[in-house]
Amino acid sequence: MAEQPLLREEADERGVLRRALPFLRPHRLRLGVALGVGLADSAALVAVAPLVGVATDALLDEDRGRLGLAVVLLAVLAAAQLVLARVGELLLIRSGEDVVRTLRERAVENLATAPLRFLETHRSGDLLRRATGEVAALAAFVRLHLRNLVSAVATLGFTLTVLAGYSWQLLLVQLVVFLPPALLVTRWFQRDAASAFGGKASAEATVAATFTETLTAREALQTSRGLAGWTVRFDRENRHAVRAARRALRVENRIDLVSLAEGLALVALLAVGGLLVTRDAVGVGTVVVFVVASRNLFDSCTDLSQLVGEVATARTGLARLLDLLAATAPAAVPAPVEELPERGELRCAGLDFGYRADGRALHGVTLAFPAGSRTGLVGETGSGKTTLAKLLCGLYRPDAGEVRFAGTPLAAIPEEQLRRRIVLVPQEVRLVTGTVAENLALVRGAPDRAAIERAVARLGLTPWLDGLGGLDTEVGQRGSRLSAGERQILGVVRAVLADPAVLVLDEATADIDPGTAARLEHALDELHADCTLIVVAHRPATIARLPRVVRLADGEVVADGRSEAAAEGTSPPVRSGHEKKVRLA
Repeated sequence: MAEQPLLREEADERGVLRRALPFLRPHRLRLGVALGVGLADSAALVAVAPLVGVATDALLDEDRGRLGLAVVLLAVLAAAQLVLARVGELLLIRSGEDVVRTLRERAVENLATAPLRFLETHRSGDLLRRATGEVAALAAFVRLHLRNLVSAVATLGFTLTVLAGYSWQLLLVQLVVFLPPALLVTRWFQRDAASAFGGKASAEATVAATFTETLTAREALQTSRGLAGWTVRFDRENRHAVRAARRALRVENRIDLVSLAEGLALVALLAVGGLLVTRDAVGVGTVVVFVVASRNLFDSCTDLSQLVGEVATARTGLARLLDLLAATAPAAVPAPVEELPERGELRCAGLDFGYRADGRALHGVTLAFPAGSRTGLVGETGSGKTTLAKLLCGLYRPDAGEVRFAGTPLAAIPEEQLRRRIVLVPQEVRLVTGTVAENLALVRGAPDRAAIERAVARLGLTPWLDGLGGLDTEVGQRGSRLSAGERQILGVVRAVLADPAVLVLDEATADIDPGTAARLEHALDELHADCTLIVVAHRPATIARLPRVVRLADGEVVADGRSEAAAEGTSPPVRSGHEKKVRLA
């Protein structure tokens, strides 16, 4: 089995900032300006304490001139700090939102082009949580907490620098009394933060995935009376999510113990400061500077302690999102294939493919589909028909062997060139909320209304479309207003509008009534003579219209030749084909 990257439930948070740097580089100028303004704001705030100290000494010395100057400077500093705080906040939020938008767009682009096997391997709810929930959490962190985080870190650094310049003895007292317990509390928090917040995110993603599956399978659960059993599973996962959230909250509350260390440090500062003043080791102004600056120091530590939980949550979300982006990073895009013909033979040789390491869905499949040929793929359920169809379209990469179009391996053809030539209509056609016309226009070149009407008429489906309500009929959310057969018809029409070189239909007429199926099959006979048609089918009427039938069993080709109807001369005429004169039983 080909190696398939898997997302871990709890993302690796090591080096998360380093891994995020590539997404920051396009915004580095605006981020630099925002951080510069933020640093100026913090510097203005820290400068208040020294000016208060100057004013105190001037008051004690009865120096009115120096006192007046200090008061004026304090007023100017307060006004400047107010402006810088507002401007810095806006710049930082805007810069952060730009980064978040980049991450969101990259996640959408990566998932849109991710290998089909990757999407099928992971629960859609988990992918949705990473691509939307984690991005939303990051956006909330940027709007609500990023500015406070930058301000707290800068203020703490500037305050320590200023206090060291006034009295190393008083600074040492504060650090000795405050720092050890604060670090112990922080260490205690960090010891369990990663597992607590990672476990919470993982549990919430599981609940989201199960809820998404509940909506998808609601009809089956209701009709089979299986909702009660499914609810038990959902309740179990929900209780686990609640326990994980409570654990994360308990870990986050540990950080509040830092407030106790702050009180002890302030008491020690006043006691030692008073002693030093009585011995003329420091002035009263210096003690006042420490008292005022200590408020900045403690507030910064308090802000950081309160933000630790938010930072941990944002860090976990960013790590989970970066894991998704790394796992879905587009592979190196092949260079455009020069002179790749619009039409050509599709050939596979020695295809091996397995969904699990202990089994093969296909083994040693070698087939050729000349341009313009009409072939049916038949076999029992589980024989490998749909798997082969996806390999022929390049949606899966084989474990061994290769598929070639016009002599070029599919792996060497850029996605844009490949999708222009090979189109798959799956058994379950996906529609978007909107009108019939809007859904039919979702093909290369976005055909206009006139082109759509011509294609519908050419396929003989105008009466059916009129009965449906016309091109402006709303299909509902994901096509909910249409039957499964009607959705399949739109899928076939959409594929015909794309005018591919190879059209692969995977049970595309399975849910259509016999009359509509007959009209659609007749319309498919009118495809361009050089359009290769490969049909995965069970319906005898569908198989009878195809001159060539390939039968699969247990992942191997067991028969390849003319269909029974074609051998008896009862199948409709076709324009070209690849036929071995072997009558299939």
